[in-house]
Amino acid sequence: MVTNIDLSFDEMWEKIIACDRKYDGIFFTAVKTTKIYCRPSCRSRKPKKMNVEFYSDMSEVEKAGYRPCKRCQPEVEHSPNIALVRNIITFLVNHYKQNLALKDIADQVGLSPFYLERLFKQETSETPRTYLEKIRIDKAAYLLKSTNLTNLEICYEVGFHSPSNFYKVFRNLKNCSPSEYRKEFLNELD
Repeated sequence: MVTNIDLSFDEMWEKIIACDRKYDGIFFTAVKTTKIYCRPSCRSRKPKKMNVEFYSDMSEVEKAGYRPCKRCQPEVEHSPNIALVRNIITFLVNHYKQNLALKDIADQVGLSPFYLERLFKQETSETPRTYLEKIRIDKAAYLLKSTNLTNLEICYEVGFHSPSNFYKVFRNLKNCSPSEYRKEFLNELD
């Protein structure tokens, strides 16, 4: 079972600012000043960045003295399969660079590929493949903003094996090309 998530502080910060549901249950946001912890998708007012800590496990965050948010209720499990889906998502986040087939993911969690895909889609409304693509594009967007790597280098860095597929998926999810995305970000900074 995978418990640590391979995301930087800034990447997790971006996820809570965007209220990204894909990462619910994978990590928790703890606010030092209020002693409350939330899901990444919580719609409550966002704290100052310097007052935030991230935890990958609910027991860790509660051990540190934080209580659950009353708005997003991070301690409430909404489905009997949510823990399994979280393990799958954690595996995808930690292994997004690898060439993963559905069978590889299914072997990791001990399910048949068919049942895994059906269960995952039931819980997230997406297939593991589309979810993995979103994780890869999130990582690519982060790299476009924070590094000087070329688009091609980023393509391979985030686990795509075909630049044309990378550009196609990026455009579908971000409504622009990687170059346009970087240019837009740099224009916002000016």
